[in-house]
Amino acid sequence: MKFRIFCMLACVVSLPLTLSTQAFSSEVASQTSVLSTSLTSQAKAQLSLKQLRDRGRAITVKVLAGQGWGSGILIKKQGQVYTVITNAHVLRIGKSYQIQTADGKIYTAQAVKSTQFPEDDLGLLNFRSANDYAIAAIANSSLAIGDETFATGYPDEQQGLVFTTGKVEYLLPQAFRGGYQVGYSNDIFKGMSGGPLLNRRGELVGINGKHKYPLWGNTYIFKDGSTPVLQVRQKFDASSWAVPIQTFLQLAPQFANGAIVPSQVQSSFPIVPEIPDSPLSPEGTPSFPIPATNQTSPSSFW
Repeated sequence: MKFRIFCMLACVVSLPLTLSTQAFSSEVASQTSVLSTSLTSQAKAQLSLKQLRDRGRAITVKVLAGQGWGSGILIKKQGQVYTVITNAHVLRIGKSYQIQTADGKIYTAQAVKSTQFPEDDLGLLNFRSANDYAIAAIANSSLAIGDETFATGYPDEQQGLVFTTGKVEYLLPQAFRGGYQVGYSNDIFKGMSGGPLLNRRGELVGINGKHKYPLWGNTYIFKDGSTPVLQVRQKFDASSWAVPIQTFLQLAPQFANGAIVPSQVQSSFPIVPEIPDSPLSPEGTPSFPIPATNQTSPSSFW
C-alpha cells in the first residue's frame, strides 16, 4: 500500500518537470527552425558570379559623350522613357549624349535638368525606347566592412563589358567632395565611371567614380574642406571609390523603388572575364582577404 502511494506521488511530482522539459524542447526546436529558415533565405538571396555578371551587364549602359565615353546605370523606367544615372564628370566630356544598351542599340539621350546634384559627382540622362531593358534593384540594407562588391562598366581600353570583384574596405563617416564615401578593392578602369557597384544579392549599393592610384593631385578633400594626413591618403590610393546609393536617394527619393525588370534582350557586346582582386581558390570560389587597414576605426583616419 505504501509502495503504491509512493509511486503515485512520484508520478505527480515528475509530471510538471516532464511538461516543462517538453515545452523547452519545443521552444528550442521552433527557434532552430526559424534560424534555419532565415539562413536558407539568406543563402538563396546570394547570387552566383554568373548571375551577378549577367545582372551587371543587363543594367549597365555605355554613355557616349562627345569624343569619349563612360558608363551608366538603368535606374528607372516610366512608359518608354528610361533614366540613367552616371557621374557628372562623364557628362562633362561632351555636350551631346547617346546611350548604348547591352544589345548594342544606340539612343539619343538628354541631360535631366530638373534633378541636380551640385555637391556630388552624379548626373542623370533620359532616353526613349520601346524595348524592354532591366532596371537596377536598389539595396535597402547598409554596407559593412568586408562585404563583397561587384562592379561593371565599359573601360576605354576594352571592347566589351568588364566585371570585377572585391570587398568593401572603407566606409567613411563623412564624404569627400563629389560624395565619395565607399572605398573598395575592385579594380575600376577609366571608362567604368558611372557604372554600378553591386552587393552579393545583385543590388545597387554605389556608383563607381574613382579608380585606384589617381594621377592628379589630392582627391581626398572632405566636403568641409579638411583632408586626411599624407600617410592615410596613401592608403586610400589603393582603393577604388564610389558614391553610396543612399546619397543619391536622399537627393532624389523618387528613385527609391528600383526593381529588376525581366528582360529577354541579349548582349551584343563581348564580356571580358571577371577580374578578381585575388586569385580563385581550387574550388573556383573567390578568396578575398580583408586588408589589415579594415580593422582601423574610420574615426582614426584623420
